[in-house]
Amino acid sequence: MGAAKADRWSERGTRPVRVANCSGYKADPGYNMRMQAELGDVDFITGDYLAEVNIAENAEAMAAGNHPGWEATAWDGIEQTIDILNEKRIKVVVNGGAQNPRGLAEKVLELVKSRGYSLKVAYVEGDNLLPKINQLVEEGLPAHLDSGNADVNLPKNSLAVLDKSKPIVAANAYLGAREIVKGLELGADIVIAGRVADASPVIGAAQYWHGWSATSYDELAGALVAGHLIECSAYVTGANFSGFHEYDLDNFYEMPFGIAEIAKDGSVVATKHDNTKGMVTVDTVQNQFLYELQGNVYLNSDVKAYIENVKIEEVGKDRVRLSGIRGAPPPPTTKLGIFYRGGFHNEILVNATGYSTAEKWDLYERIMRNGLRKQGTIDDFDLLEFQILGVPQPNPRSQQKSTTYMRIFAEAAREETLYSLVKTMGENSMQHFSAGFHCSLDMRTAVPRPYLAFYPALFEQDRLETAVNVLDNATGKAERYETGHPPKYDALEKRLNYNTDAPAAVSSFGPTQSVRLGDIALGRSGDKGPNVNFGVYMYKPRVTSESTDQDAWNWFRSFMSRERMQELLDEDWRDEYFIERVEFPRIGAVHFVIYGILGRGVSSSARLDALGKGFADYIRDKVIEVPEKFLVALRRNGESKM
Repeated sequence: MGAAKADRWSERGTRPVRVANCSGYKADPGYNMRMQAELGDVDFITGDYLAEVNIAENAEAMAAGNHPGWEATAWDGIEQTIDILNEKRIKVVVNGGAQNPRGLAEKVLELVKSRGYSLKVAYVEGDNLLPKINQLVEEGLPAHLDSGNADVNLPKNSLAVLDKSKPIVAANAYLGAREIVKGLELGADIVIAGRVADASPVIGAAQYWHGWSATSYDELAGALVAGHLIECSAYVTGANFSGFHEYDLDNFYEMPFGIAEIAKDGSVVATKHDNTKGMVTVDTVQNQFLYELQGNVYLNSDVKAYIENVKIEEVGKDRVRLSGIRGAPPPPTTKLGIFYRGGFHNEILVNATGYSTAEKWDLYERIMRNGLRKQGTIDDFDLLEFQILGVPQPNPRSQQKSTTYMRIFAEAAREETLYSLVKTMGENSMQHFSAGFHCSLDMRTAVPRPYLAFYPALFEQDRLETAVNVLDNATGKAERYETGHPPKYDALEKRLNYNTDAPAAVSSFGPTQSVRLGDIALGRSGDKGPNVNFGVYMYKPRVTSESTDQDAWNWFRSFMSRERMQELLDEDWRDEYFIERVEFPRIGAVHFVIYGILGRGVSSSARLDALGKGFADYIRDKVIEVPEKFLVALRRNGESKM
């Protein structure tokens, strides 16, 4: 892009806007913002600092007087970068204000004034519904996010949010970009938001730059997908990339974060700063595109994006273009994250070594359950699971390779119930199975700890009272501007769910070989509340032709059916789960949502992989039968590094 220009804003709307993201979670250090400003020319820096759990933890700690409410890494980034922002005239939009965007905005203004700069600071309000939530719940609990699908069983204990002994500690609606755009129109250089949706800062930047209206749905939908691509730290530049093993591993640390160039028509080029590590390829972009989707429609408070016809193509080194996104008016509701004190949980880790391990775990579970029955607490647990992790290596070469462990995970309303689990373990510590019983000397995880439970709800956008506040540089006073609601809504439709039309007989593709799914396919998975999403697609053929491509796609989409997904889940499948499936034909991908597999999700999930990020490579490790003719044409795992 060339040298940075102080007059960049005179170019507004005449070229694609260049938006660099600096955070995907509160743990991303502040220097990422500084690097995005230092290493090249950008117009905006955006940051997403909020996962569902940390905004709730902030609320609880802030109420106790132990936290400012905003994320320290957001402040650190602005503090490190303020001089460059002023010099290069780069605007910043972040949701790091969390539960206290005003507090962070006022702190940033103090910094601006101490430097003698004229930068204008604004903050967004209206997402925090905690002051009203108890009344709202008494009027009628807002509908669960997945309640519109009659085939989905809501997670166990979902209605525990109604239990008045479990107080609600946070209730934040996911806002769109309207307040951000208004703040920028009023001259703000730095906009601090709370719980806006992850992609909303990017949408706001692009909408302001190009002057789109609130009904420029195709363009807004493109910006929504752009935000989805870059909002997760380095996920689009090589982090969390399932094909990493084919490259030099030194590419995959100290990676830069992503940049989106968003054109006036809403098309997007994903890229990164030059001369940095990592990579932006069709595969890294396609992996991130498939991350944390919920079908073929991507919802936001500003726009509904239809993404089934997305096209992803390389247009230069570390430059990948996305097009084919279609937009429509947003739904009348937005997501409302409600957190409440769920009770207490703990976990105990016990090891076993070697011979007869399966029988050892069977015996130990019987010992523990018998002890809990004797104490009269066995029925007092909200959740009690005995999870076996690992398989002993045959003819092991070391004791560690012969050792597996049992994870006993429990939740209950009362600490005393969980302490009965610890007591039972202690009483039977010398009545264990044959040689091999041992546990960690650090038993801190066995001590009951309070946890926050999550209820994802739907909330009517027209009931939100949103505004942007612009701080006066001289007095620090805020001038409030109400932002209203979207001009038009499009009702939520039932999500598509289908196996492929006219599936080909798998046997029609000739002889097969047994290989792991990951040998022929890449994928990405993540959490959506109580659900896991999983997108998967075949490696691109090494020697390609239209007939090879079409045959491979016909086999793959026919093979990767809902029934196949259930079969691949094997012992992890439960009858209360539900599978949705859609296809993305232009990128050769199949996408699944497995409803209910994460329980209530976030901090109350019993799964070791509570965020679902390991799910993709678990499924990719399954052995399947693949037609030999495709193995000849496809890149194969482990053949060579590139």
